[in-house]
Amino acid sequence: MQRGMSCKHKHFRVFREAEMRSAASANPYVPERHKILKVTGETHDTATFRIDLKKKHMPGQFFEVSLFGIGECPISIASYSEKYVDMCVRDVGNVTKAMHGRKKGNYIWARGPYGNGYPMDEMYSKDIILIGGGTGTAPLRGALQYIDRHRNLFGKIIIFFGFRFPHDMLFKRDFREWGKKFNLNLTVDKVEDGDKSWKGNVGLVTALIDKARINPDSAVIMCGPPMMMKFAMQSLSNKGIKDENVYISFERLMSCGIGKCGHCELGGKYVCKHGPVFRYDKAKNMVD
Repeated sequence: MQRGMSCKHKHFRVFREAEMRSAASANPYVPERHKILKVTGETHDTATFRIDLKKKHMPGQFFEVSLFGIGECPISIASYSEKYVDMCVRDVGNVTKAMHGRKKGNYIWARGPYGNGYPMDEMYSKDIILIGGGTGTAPLRGALQYIDRHRNLFGKIIIFFGFRFPHDMLFKRDFREWGKKFNLNLTVDKVEDGDKSWKGNVGLVTALIDKARINPDSAVIMCGPPMMMKFAMQSLSNKGIKDENVYISFERLMSCGIGKCGHCELGGKYVCKHGPVFRYDKAKNMVD
């Protein structure tokens, strides 16, 4: 109880929170309060928030996160766990900026999970290729954790992750483990003059794909900037990968999360409801 809070106010708060939880169970638009368990800085403007949120979810799905008095925004899931949800948040708007002001022990509000994630069960026994760029690597982290937990169900795993600069890399703490378990390939678009810390690849993700030996029957999971995905698809096609074996994730302004408001309509589909993950052969002709 906060210092100076009366018993009356305490009981009202408890009653109000119980009322909100009851409303949330009946109304999909009502969020629930969840505690921040941990905050991990990734870059100068990006951090991963571990949330005490124990709802069943799949890689590729998202939550609508809100801070009262500020707003609400969709944030993808960057983990796979029954004990918590990791959300990788870049400071790019009012809600995300305010979230970056939150610390361990503070609270956020969330509703979900929403959308169709990556159909992991349809990829059993296949080699998997994961291609990500920038913050698009966040949902792929969840897919990698799923694969690691069910490792015997999948074949060879190849990762192609690209970032703009070395200091923009996300999830660096995971690289060592991924490198041991999977075929990890990292690259950056550029290296700033005088920066001698990066000894790895410099160039586009597509250059790594072009040089790699790839099983044409592999399943592909991809998320990142539209131009990256466009040219990555060309490289994959050159390797014999079929469109129906590629799953991409669209980034849209998803307001309601349940296909009612229409803000995320694309090619007759609602990204929040029918996506955000689509099979490429069905998504390639979806245009604004």
